[in-house]
Amino acid sequence: MAVLSIQSHVVYGHAGNSAAVFPLQRLGREVWAINTVEFSNHTGYKAWRGTALNPALVEDLVLGLEERDVLKHCEAVLSGYLGDPATGRAIIAAVKKVRSHAPDMVYCCDPVMGDFGRGFYVKPEIPDIFKNEVIPLADIVTPNQFELNALTGITIETLADVLEAVKLLHAAGPKIILVTSLKTPEMHSEIGMLVSDGKDAYRISTSELSFAQGNYNSLSPEGDMIMAGSGDMTTSIFLSRYLTTKDIRLSLELTAASVFGILEATQKEKSRELLIVAAQDKIASDATPFKASSVV
Repeated sequence: MAVLSIQSHVVYGHAGNSAAVFPLQRLGREVWAINTVEFSNHTGYKAWRGTALNPALVEDLVLGLEERDVLKHCEAVLSGYLGDPATGRAIIAAVKKVRSHAPDMVYCCDPVMGDFGRGFYVKPEIPDIFKNEVIPLADIVTPNQFELNALTGITIETLADVLEAVKLLHAAGPKIILVTSLKTPEMHSEIGMLVSDGKDAYRISTSELSFAQGNYNSLSPEGDMIMAGSGDMTTSIFLSRYLTTKDIRLSLELTAASVFGILEATQKEKSRELLIVAAQDKIASDATPFKASSVV
Protein backbone atom coordinates (compact mmCIF):
# COMPACT_ATOMS: atom_id res chain seq x y z
CA MET A 1 0.00 0.00 0.00
CA ALA A 2 1.15 3.54 -0.74
CA VAL A 3 0.55 7.19 0.09
CA LEU A 4 0.05 9.61 -2.81
CA SER A 5 1.52 12.93 -1.65
CA ILE A 6 0.67 15.97 -3.80
CA GLN A 7 2.55 19.00 -2.53
CA SER A 8 5.14 21.66 -3.27
CA HIS A 9 8.83 20.72 -3.31
CA VAL A 10 12.09 22.52 -2.52
CA VAL A 11 15.55 21.42 -3.61
CA TYR A 12 17.29 22.74 -0.50
CA GLY A 13 15.82 22.23 2.94
CA HIS A 14 12.47 20.85 3.97
CA ALA A 15 9.01 22.09 3.02
CA GLY A 16 6.05 20.42 1.31
CA ASN A 17 7.01 17.04 -0.10
CA SER A 18 10.60 17.71 1.00
CA ALA A 19 9.31 17.62 4.59
CA ALA A 20 6.60 14.99 4.22
CA VAL A 21 8.00 12.21 2.03
CA PHE A 22 10.96 11.12 4.14
CA PRO A 23 9.01 10.81 7.43
CA LEU A 24 6.45 8.65 5.63
CA GLN A 25 9.21 6.48 4.19
CA ARG A 26 11.03 6.28 7.54
CA LEU A 27 7.80 4.91 9.01
CA GLY A 28 7.69 2.23 6.33
CA ARG A 29 5.33 3.80 3.80
CA GLU A 30 5.70 3.58 0.06
CA VAL A 31 5.25 7.14 -1.23
CA TRP A 32 4.19 8.33 -4.66
CA ALA A 33 5.18 12.00 -4.71
CA ILE A 34 3.73 14.52 -7.14
CA ASN A 35 5.28 17.97 -6.90
CA THR A 36 3.16 21.05 -7.61
CA VAL A 37 5.97 23.59 -7.15
CA GLU A 38 9.73 23.35 -7.72
CA PHE A 39 11.66 25.99 -5.78
CA SER A 40 15.34 26.20 -4.88
CA ASN A 41 14.39 26.84 -1.22
CA HIS A 42 11.33 27.81 0.80
CA THR A 43 9.94 31.33 0.51
CA GLY A 44 10.82 32.29 4.09
CA TYR A 45 14.23 33.24 2.73
CA LYS A 46 14.72 36.61 1.09
CA ALA A 47 15.00 35.05 -2.37
CA TRP A 48 14.33 31.82 -4.20
CA ARG A 49 14.24 30.46 -7.72
CA GLY A 50 11.97 28.06 -9.50
CA THR A 51 8.38 27.93 -10.60
CA ALA A 52 4.92 26.61 -9.90
CA LEU A 53 4.22 23.64 -12.16
CA ASN A 54 1.26 23.40 -14.50
CA PRO A 55 -1.71 21.98 -12.55
CA ALA A 56 -2.49 19.80 -15.57
CA LEU A 57 0.65 17.85 -14.69
CA VAL A 58 -1.05 16.55 -11.53
CA GLU A 59 -3.96 15.13 -13.50
CA ASP A 60 -1.64 13.69 -16.16
CA LEU A 61 0.55 11.91 -13.60
CA VAL A 62 -2.47 10.49 -11.77
CA LEU A 63 -3.79 9.28 -15.12
CA GLY A 64 -0.46 7.53 -15.64
CA LEU A 65 -0.88 5.77 -12.30
CA GLU A 66 -4.39 4.76 -13.28
CA GLU A 67 -3.06 3.31 -16.54
CA ARG A 68 -0.58 1.25 -14.55
CA ASP A 69 -3.56 -0.10 -12.54
CA VAL A 70 -1.90 0.79 -9.23
CA LEU A 71 -4.39 3.25 -7.74
CA LYS A 72 -6.15 0.35 -6.05
CA HIS A 73 -3.01 0.04 -3.90
CA CYS A 74 -3.25 3.63 -2.65
CA GLU A 75 -3.95 3.69 1.09
CA ALA A 76 -4.04 7.47 1.47
CA VAL A 77 -3.79 10.77 -0.39
CA LEU A 78 -1.99 13.65 1.30
CA SER A 79 -2.12 17.28 0.17
CA GLY A 80 -0.87 20.59 1.53
CA TYR A 81 -0.08 24.05 0.15
CA LEU A 82 -2.09 25.12 -2.90
CA GLY A 83 -0.19 27.67 -4.94
CA ASP A 84 -3.08 28.21 -7.33
CA PRO A 85 -6.85 27.51 -7.45
CA ALA A 86 -6.31 25.26 -10.48
CA THR A 87 -3.94 23.13 -8.41
CA GLY A 88 -6.64 22.75 -5.78
CA ARG A 89 -9.11 21.50 -8.34
CA ALA A 90 -6.53 19.13 -9.80
CA ILE A 91 -6.07 17.66 -6.32
CA ILE A 92 -9.83 17.33 -5.91
CA ALA A 93 -9.98 15.43 -9.20
CA ALA A 94 -7.09 13.22 -8.08
CA VAL A 95 -8.80 12.37 -4.78
CA LYS A 96 -12.01 11.43 -6.57
CA LYS A 97 -10.14 9.29 -9.10
CA VAL A 98 -8.18 7.44 -6.41
CA ARG A 99 -11.40 6.84 -4.44
CA SER A 100 -13.00 5.29 -7.50
CA HIS A 101 -10.28 2.61 -7.41
CA ALA A 102 -9.71 2.44 -3.63
CA PRO A 103 -12.96 3.34 -1.86
CA ASP A 104 -11.47 2.87 1.62
CA MET A 105 -8.49 5.15 1.09
CA VAL A 106 -7.97 8.04 3.51
CA TYR A 107 -7.66 11.62 2.27
CA CYS A 108 -5.59 13.81 4.59
CA CYS A 109 -5.63 17.55 3.88
CA ASP A 110 -3.30 20.07 5.47
CA PRO A 111 -5.13 23.35 4.68
CA VAL A 112 -2.03 25.54 4.48
CA MET A 113 -3.09 29.18 4.40
CA GLY A 114 -1.21 31.21 7.00
CA ASP A 115 -0.28 31.67 10.61
CA PHE A 116 -0.36 34.23 13.40
CA GLY A 117 2.22 36.97 12.90
CA ARG A 118 2.34 36.41 9.14
CA GLY A 119 -1.36 36.33 8.29
CA PHE A 120 -2.48 34.73 5.03
CA TYR A 121 0.29 33.87 2.56
CA VAL A 122 -1.86 32.25 -0.14
CA LYS A 123 -3.83 33.72 -3.00
CA PRO A 124 -7.18 35.27 -1.95
CA GLU A 125 -9.22 32.49 -3.59
CA ILE A 126 -7.52 29.66 -1.69
CA PRO A 127 -9.34 29.87 1.69
CA ASP A 128 -12.74 29.49 0.00
CA ILE A 129 -11.50 26.56 -2.09
CA PHE A 130 -10.33 24.80 1.05
CA LYS A 131 -13.52 25.60 2.93
CA ASN A 132 -16.08 24.84 0.24
CA GLU A 133 -14.46 22.25 -2.04
CA VAL A 134 -11.52 20.46 -0.40
CA ILE A 135 -12.46 20.09 3.27
CA PRO A 136 -15.77 18.30 2.53
CA LEU A 137 -13.79 15.58 0.70
CA ALA A 138 -11.25 15.04 3.48
CA ASP A 139 -11.20 12.32 6.11
CA ILE A 140 -8.42 13.98 8.12
CA VAL A 141 -7.77 17.74 8.29
CA THR A 142 -4.77 19.27 10.07
CA PRO A 143 -5.18 23.06 10.40
CA ASN A 144 -3.07 25.17 12.69
CA GLN A 145 -4.93 27.48 15.07
CA PHE A 146 -4.94 30.39 12.60
CA GLU A 147 -6.31 28.16 9.83
CA LEU A 148 -8.98 26.66 12.11
CA ASN A 149 -10.12 30.22 12.79
CA ALA A 150 -10.19 30.99 9.05
CA LEU A 151 -12.11 27.81 8.16
CA THR A 152 -14.80 28.24 10.82
CA GLY A 153 -15.00 31.99 11.43
CA ILE A 154 -14.64 31.39 15.16
CA THR A 155 -12.17 33.61 16.99
CA ILE A 156 -10.18 31.16 19.08
CA GLU A 157 -9.07 32.42 22.46
CA THR A 158 -9.83 29.53 24.83
CA LEU A 159 -9.94 25.75 24.77
CA ALA A 160 -13.73 25.96 24.65
CA ASP A 161 -13.43 28.03 21.46
CA VAL A 162 -11.17 25.36 19.95
CA LEU A 163 -13.70 22.63 20.70
CA GLU A 164 -16.54 24.73 19.24
CA ALA A 165 -14.55 25.34 16.05
CA VAL A 166 -13.58 21.67 15.77
CA LYS A 167 -17.23 20.65 16.12
CA LEU A 168 -18.17 23.04 13.32
CA LEU A 169 -15.38 21.72 11.07
CA HIS A 170 -16.49 18.12 11.71
CA ALA A 171 -19.94 19.13 10.43
CA ALA A 172 -18.32 20.03 7.10
CA GLY A 173 -17.26 16.41 6.58
CA PRO A 174 -13.87 15.45 8.09
CA LYS A 175 -13.90 12.53 10.49
CA ILE A 176 -10.64 13.43 12.23
CA ILE A 177 -9.28 16.91 12.96
CA LEU A 178 -5.76 17.58 14.25
CA VAL A 179 -5.21 21.18 15.36
CA THR A 180 -1.53 22.16 15.45
CA SER A 181 0.41 25.14 16.85
CA LEU A 182 -2.24 25.51 19.53
CA LYS A 183 -1.88 28.33 22.07
CA THR A 184 -4.57 29.08 24.66
CA PRO A 185 -4.40 30.67 28.13
CA GLU A 186 -4.71 27.21 29.69
CA MET A 187 -1.36 26.24 28.12
CA HIS A 188 0.74 29.02 29.68
CA SER A 189 4.25 28.89 28.11
CA GLU A 190 3.63 25.65 26.21
CA ILE A 191 2.45 24.89 22.69
CA GLY A 192 0.24 21.99 21.79
CA MET A 193 -2.01 20.00 19.53
CA LEU A 194 -5.56 18.73 19.82
CA VAL A 195 -7.13 15.81 18.00
CA SER A 196 -10.79 14.93 17.67
CA ASP A 197 -12.78 12.21 15.96
CA GLY A 198 -16.13 13.82 16.71
CA LYS A 199 -16.68 11.63 19.74
CA ASP A 200 -13.46 11.90 21.73
CA ALA A 201 -10.92 14.70 21.84
CA TYR A 202 -7.43 14.82 23.33
CA ARG A 203 -4.85 17.54 23.75
CA ILE A 204 -1.12 17.38 24.30
CA SER A 205 1.48 20.06 24.93
CA THR A 206 5.25 20.48 24.99
CA SER A 207 7.64 23.27 25.80
CA GLU A 208 7.63 25.95 23.12
CA LEU A 209 11.05 26.15 21.50
CA SER A 210 12.45 29.46 20.26
CA PHE A 211 14.48 29.64 17.08
CA ALA A 212 15.52 33.32 17.26
CA GLN A 213 19.22 32.56 17.35
CA GLY A 214 22.02 32.38 14.81
CA ASN A 215 22.35 34.42 11.62
CA TYR A 216 18.91 33.81 10.12
CA ASN A 217 17.37 35.75 7.27
CA SER A 218 13.83 34.40 7.56
CA LEU A 219 12.21 35.85 10.66
CA SER A 220 8.61 36.35 11.72
CA PRO A 221 7.45 39.80 12.87
CA GLU A 222 8.04 38.61 16.45
CA GLY A 223 11.70 37.90 15.66
CA ASP A 224 11.47 34.11 15.69
CA MET A 225 12.82 32.16 12.75
CA ILE A 226 10.20 30.86 10.34
CA MET A 227 10.73 27.11 10.63
CA ALA A 228 9.22 26.06 7.31
CA GLY A 229 8.02 22.51 6.90
CA SER A 230 7.15 21.71 10.50
CA GLY A 231 3.43 21.53 9.68
CA ASP A 232 4.07 19.36 6.61
CA MET A 233 6.22 17.04 8.70
CA THR A 234 3.66 16.90 11.52
CA THR A 235 0.82 16.00 9.17
CA SER A 236 2.80 13.25 7.45
CA ILE A 237 3.83 11.65 10.75
CA PHE A 238 0.31 11.80 12.17
CA LEU A 239 -1.17 10.31 8.99
CA SER A 240 1.28 7.42 8.98
CA ARG A 241 0.80 6.71 12.66
CA TYR A 242 -2.97 6.78 12.34
CA LEU A 243 -2.96 4.48 9.32
CA THR A 244 -1.13 1.97 11.50
CA THR A 245 -2.81 2.41 14.89
CA LYS A 246 -6.32 3.69 14.02
CA ASP A 247 -6.02 5.28 17.48
CA ILE A 248 -6.15 9.09 17.57
CA ARG A 249 -4.76 9.38 21.09
CA LEU A 250 -1.74 7.16 20.51
CA SER A 251 -1.12 8.76 17.12
CA LEU A 252 -1.14 12.18 18.78
CA GLU A 253 1.35 11.10 21.44
CA LEU A 254 3.70 9.50 18.92
CA THR A 255 3.49 12.53 16.64
CA ALA A 256 4.19 14.99 19.46
CA ALA A 257 7.26 13.02 20.52
CA SER A 258 8.67 12.89 16.99
CA VAL A 259 8.00 16.53 16.16
CA PHE A 260 9.40 17.83 19.45
CA GLY A 261 12.46 15.62 19.10
CA ILE A 262 13.25 16.94 15.62
CA LEU A 263 12.60 20.56 16.60
CA GLU A 264 14.79 20.17 19.68
CA ALA A 265 17.63 18.73 17.59
CA THR A 266 17.18 21.55 15.07
CA GLN A 267 17.34 24.19 17.80
CA LYS A 268 20.42 22.62 19.37
CA GLU A 269 22.32 22.76 16.07
CA LYS A 270 21.04 26.29 15.31
CA SER A 271 19.95 25.02 11.92
CA ARG A 272 17.86 27.07 9.50
CA GLU A 273 16.24 23.89 8.27
CA LEU A 274 14.57 20.99 10.04
CA LEU A 275 16.99 18.16 10.79
CA ILE A 276 14.56 15.56 9.52
CA VAL A 277 17.27 13.24 8.21
CA ALA A 278 19.87 13.79 10.93
CA ALA A 279 17.27 13.25 13.68
CA GLN A 280 15.36 10.52 11.88
CA ASP A 281 15.46 8.18 14.87
CA LYS A 282 12.96 10.56 16.48
CA ILE A 283 10.53 9.78 13.66
CA ALA A 284 10.70 6.02 14.08
CA SER A 285 10.79 5.94 17.88
CA ASP A 286 7.78 4.47 19.67
CA ALA A 287 8.55 6.39 22.86
CA THR A 288 5.73 8.64 24.10
CA PRO A 289 7.21 11.03 26.69
CA PHE A 290 4.25 13.40 26.30
CA LYS A 291 0.85 12.14 27.37
CA ALA A 292 -2.43 13.30 25.92
CA SER A 293 -5.35 14.19 28.14
CA SER A 294 -9.05 13.95 27.35
CA VAL A 295 -10.93 17.21 26.86
CA VAL A 296 -14.42 15.82 26.25
